Amino acid sequence: MSLTDLVAGVEDAEKTLTVFNPKPGVAGELRERFAERNLAVTVETTLGGPRNFVVLSHRGSFVTAVDAAELSCDGSRDASESASARYRPVLDHLDETTFTSYDRATMLDASREIEDRACRVGEGSLHAGFQTVEHFERQRTVYERIGECDGLSVHAYAAPSPRFRPAENVQFHLERGAEIRDSWFVVFDGGPEEIGRCALLAEERSPGRFYGFWTYDSETVASVVAHLRSSYGRPKSDGTAGRC
Repeated sequence: MSLTDLVAGVEDAEKTLTVFNPKPGVAGELRERFAERNLAVTVETTLGGPRNFVVLSHRGSFVTAVDAAELSCDGSRDASESASARYRPVLDHLDETTFTSYDRATMLDASREIEDRACRVGEGSLHAGFQTVEHFERQRTVYERIGECDGLSVHAYAAPSPRFRPAENVQFHLERGAEIRDSWFVVFDGGPEEIGRCALLAEERSPGRFYGFWTYDSETVASVVAHLRSSYGRPKSDGTAGRC
């Protein structure tokens, strides 16, 4: 399964939360709450239909429905009730391990969290796709420092370039393939514990516009690592093109 297939699979799983005849502010609150979930929030206005009513669907098929008051923090609920409990009618039908975002800043934050986790564990392998050598150069110091962990194997992936320079403590994989050129990823295999697995994977669909996800799902992370190892297993550090 390619990196593109993995992104497409997450995109295909996106659900839609439709708010019918909402009260002011309700739709905005729900969009903010679910901004990082694999969920689109839309608004429908109907004549004679129920007000402030929410329907969760997937590819046009009904999943569940609830009064928006059950999700809204409007003061009518017990103030001690947690946000996760209030949104449980929707969250029960979403993948709690996978989060999506078009936002570059959010994906950068997710990248840093994965890198930090790899450093804290200090074992296993960290795989990072930079698309281009020039992008790696902006992170060279960070990744050379991460590579100083004795038990951690650090792998970087990018399209070949005459500007390439080997990096200390980083194994480089240089590939002309489209998925390396178009994909931004940071993947940690968890080291000795599966529970530590995490990954970010994003596809650039137009200049500077990404669709991506990050996940703590062990099987998904294992699939990404297996694909990278089988497709680009041998590091290539001389700056030339060719299969790694």
